[in-house]
Amino acid sequence: MVLTVKYGASPLPTTFGVIDLFAGPGGLGEGFASLNKNGHRPFVIGLSVEKEKSAHRTLTLRAFIREYVRKHGELPDEYIEFHAGLREEPDWSGVDRASWEHATTEARCLELGTAEAAELLNAGIDRTATQHADTILIGGPPCQAYSLVGRSRTRGIRDYRPEDDNRNFLFREYIRVLDRLRPAAFVLENVKGVLSSKVGSRLIFEEIMDELTSLGGAGSGLYELRALRLEKGRIRLHEIDSPYDFIVKANNFGVPQSRERVIVIGIRKDLAARAEQAAFDLPFGDEMTVGEMIGDLPGLRSGLSRTQDSASTWKSVVAEAARALRDVHASGKSSALARTFGRIADQIDRKSPSRREERRLPSNYGQSNHPLRQWVENEELIALAQHSTRGHMASDLKRYLFIAAFGQASGRNARKPDWPESLAPDHRSWERGIFSDRFRVQLSGKPSTTITSHISKDGHYFIHPDPLQCRSLTVREAARLQTFPDDYYFLGNRTQQYVQVGNAVPPYLARQIAQLLLRILDGSPDGSSSSSAEFAELVG
Repeated sequence: MVLTVKYGASPLPTTFGVIDLFAGPGGLGEGFASLNKNGHRPFVIGLSVEKEKSAHRTLTLRAFIREYVRKHGELPDEYIEFHAGLREEPDWSGVDRASWEHATTEARCLELGTAEAAELLNAGIDRTATQHADTILIGGPPCQAYSLVGRSRTRGIRDYRPEDDNRNFLFREYIRVLDRLRPAAFVLENVKGVLSSKVGSRLIFEEIMDELTSLGGAGSGLYELRALRLEKGRIRLHEIDSPYDFIVKANNFGVPQSRERVIVIGIRKDLAARAEQAAFDLPFGDEMTVGEMIGDLPGLRSGLSRTQDSASTWKSVVAEAARALRDVHASGKSSALARTFGRIADQIDRKSPSRREERRLPSNYGQSNHPLRQWVENEELIALAQHSTRGHMASDLKRYLFIAAFGQASGRNARKPDWPESLAPDHRSWERGIFSDRFRVQLSGKPSTTITSHISKDGHYFIHPDPLQCRSLTVREAARLQTFPDDYYFLGNRTQQYVQVGNAVPPYLARQIAQLLLRILDGSPDGSSSSSAEFAELVG
């Protein structure tokens, strides 16, 4: 039952405690915790759990910042300076001891599924349940065991038995917590591959659904399961006809990324009647694109690996490659592409990016009227963080140049027949037609492809759309395409930062789920009056 907590005669705003399992750097939790209604944040994270140490550090820092801003109304100066690269990371407990203690209690580094973790987790669950009117459970088991790529890798492991892989059964810890907490609602997220993943002859997702629907006793069940849907510009929950109804396409919900995930939403049966009418309007209709999300960030050159890395060397390599590609395409149907490469060579000769890192904020920063840009930008910041490039081999720079220019000229990615023979990768899989899209540019006029943890490897699938920059995406650009706010800082080395960003749930998508659940919980299901102004208030 949803209650309003009272003190004397003055009602206090209702808060709902959130438990976030398998939290990663906190994308799903950020969407809930950042929701703002009339100056009040209805969702409060009581406990978030992640086992990977660098992601847990990020999670803890964000919990600290969230608590500090709640108390003081602004970012701490020490964080702004650290974020801008003007100082080393401070001792956060010295900045605000109470906020840091709050953060370390909220964000726990635990390996779910172990007895030690269960004991600590139970204490956090019980504490959260007693402090709030009701609770929400969010999260999802690690996806490596369910993803198509992960399953492909395990097929190459000798004597691999899926029934012995603990990752295939971590969902049971989520079910155990769900049974103990009995929250008002839950959100279970995973990769699309979970729908077809099997252990023996049994589908994993079939087992998950059986456990979710039987929770509370056979034949009764505590929850009704719903799927997130967008219909005629309105976001709502729908009943399901098949497991594939749970697939959510993030770009339909304003995320500038073609990301498909399975999202199961459960509503406790005493609240389920409200779910039928709960809805709100998406605050804008057009898909957000790569260019709209990262096109204003300062231009950077890529780095050079396995050779001298300098602006002059880079300029020479890229200009020479542009002229060579111009000559290759000088005749026939490719003449337009030849002119493109000719212009690029001229531009590089005159003026090309010379820096590999740039913290300068765009000139129009904080002035956008677009709700998503308002979500991402924070005028308190004095600089961009984590917008620096990595090094690439000269041979790959030529491929990056080609595919970025091809995408700019044609509006699509180059397929194998489009590639000059001189640039074909020396891989047997390329010759066999496997991974013929090994190099992929993120097209400026479209949403990006799915940002995954693979971006930490080589960046070949995540090439910047501007051929003059000739590089893969930076951590900050990947984070923007995942809809993380610019004031979100990812701790750990750069590889770990990329992994955290790629594994996360887009916070902006999570925020829309949170807004929908709030309409159910606070008894105001009809969002027909939703507007961009209301949305701006909710993300403020």
